[in-house]
Amino acid sequence: MILGPGAVLLRGFALHDAESLLDAVARIARAAPFRFMQTPGGFRMSASMTNAGAAGWVSDRRGYRYDARDPDSGKPWPKLPAAFTTLAGAAATAARFEGFVPDACLINRYEPGARLSLHQDKNERDFSQPIVSLSLGLPAVFLFGGLTRTDTPRRVRLEHGDVAVWGGPSRLAFHGIAPLKDGEHPATGRCRINVTLRRAL
Repeated sequence: MILGPGAVLLRGFALHDAESLLDAVARIARAAPFRFMQTPGGFRMSASMTNAGAAGWVSDRRGYRYDARDPDSGKPWPKLPAAFTTLAGAAATAARFEGFVPDACLINRYEPGARLSLHQDKNERDFSQPIVSLSLGLPAVFLFGGLTRTDTPRRVRLEHGDVAVWGGPSRLAFHGIAPLKDGEHPATGRCRINVTLRRAL
């Protein structure tokens, strides 16, 4: 499915590997537990999150940024699992972004009612590299807009195993997640897991 110029949704792309990908998420969360980060304005984010890779995305009163260490433990983030880098490379290639190798992975856990307001991914150094976003568990409504916050976003249902890729002219598109509806998924229970792979450094 085409979401925009340089932006596609690959339906069920990761479905075959979903179990091993969720196992990798669980291993990461044991080393760096999910936590609710704070926005620079002092609000608690509604989705909990953790990271893996050479740099992790963090948010607090000092702002949004990448950090090589988990601020809760002071330790480096867990290594990026090979299953994630393989998936990211394959999905990027399918979306015509050859040679993508992520070095950062942000994992969000959404429970019923959690949402993500419209925003741009712009803390990375190289905007020529795409974003690869994997959905696991409960379905969600993906809001995919334009290059300004006032552009009306498309509303696209994301299912277990779907992978969205955006880059090129859409690399800085505003995007978000509508409030998650309650439900139960056999793979994740009452939550949705989103794995976002990026080239941050």
